[in-house]
Amino acid sequence: MYNPPYRITSAIVSLVAEVAEIAGRIGALRENAIDPRLRRENRVKTVRGSLAIEGNTLSEEQITAVLSGKAVIAPQREIAEAKNALNAYDALERMDSTSEKDLLGAHEILMRGLLDTAGRYRSGGVGIMRDGEVIHVAPPARRVSELMKDLFAWLSSSDEHPLIKSCVFHYEFEFIHPFADGNGRLGRLWQTLMLAEWLPVFLYMPVENIVRERQVEYYNAINASSSAGEATPFVEFMMTAILDAVREFTPQVTPQVTPQVEMLLSVLAGEMSAAEIMAKLNLKDRKSFRKAYLVPALNAGLIEMTIPDKPNSRLQKYRLT
Repeated sequence: MYNPPYRITSAIVSLVAEVAEIAGRIGALRENAIDPRLRRENRVKTVRGSLAIEGNTLSEEQITAVLSGKAVIAPQREIAEAKNALNAYDALERMDSTSEKDLLGAHEILMRGLLDTAGRYRSGGVGIMRDGEVIHVAPPARRVSELMKDLFAWLSSSDEHPLIKSCVFHYEFEFIHPFADGNGRLGRLWQTLMLAEWLPVFLYMPVENIVRERQVEYYNAINASSSAGEATPFVEFMMTAILDAVREFTPQVTPQVTPQVEMLLSVLAGEMSAAEIMAKLNLKDRKSFRKAYLVPALNAGLIEMTIPDKPNSRLQKYRLT
């Protein structure tokens, strides 16, 4: 059985304890009690942070527009990267971090229309570049499948703490660099999945944004681990980033609402008409919809009209406040 080389230092033990304590308090909240607006904002920050590390220049405002289906003036490749990343993070709840098949599927979503070999391991050599220099040459392509199978076997059998395990996997994944492109964003996405399987609140915690702010340190940690022949420096860096992310995360909690209002909030994206919301909820009775769903959500201040001075306008739409 393959065991990735790493050491559990006193710093790592301390970081795990602190992250677990803070994240545990946040995780005690019901997931659907966290303000949908906060969830959406943090998802945008997550996507923007991960893509920015790879050179994507879209702002949070532009990615929010992409999420809402609005037109954005920007390079088409960058818009496609944002759409793919949003779709990939949305799909995480249906994935299993120990499934190699799911990882290949996630890569296909991330790189759809951007890479001919999306969803398939590379067939040639590849390395990590920074400032025009090669800082890491990945193992030869003929070894990728074997190395990934070994890594997933360790992931499935290891009883290591999920926080440490997610960091080790992230480093090992970047070391193997199994795809022709998209390795960085997929490595970060997969660590988010592993953390979310431990505590679901990590789905809405933008750890990737913290990593973007420390991009040089991120690559230095990868270098340090490669030089040391073990994942320890990278684990310490990522644990520090995760700790700062949970410290910064202040969940806004929605008022106590009915299941019907929760359902409405879960499907409302961008600006939608009553008919569009009803279609998403598979509802037919407009009177019942207004009484049980729409009016309570408006009264609670959770949604608002786009034309408030003309509440009965045929052009009326609704959006999250």
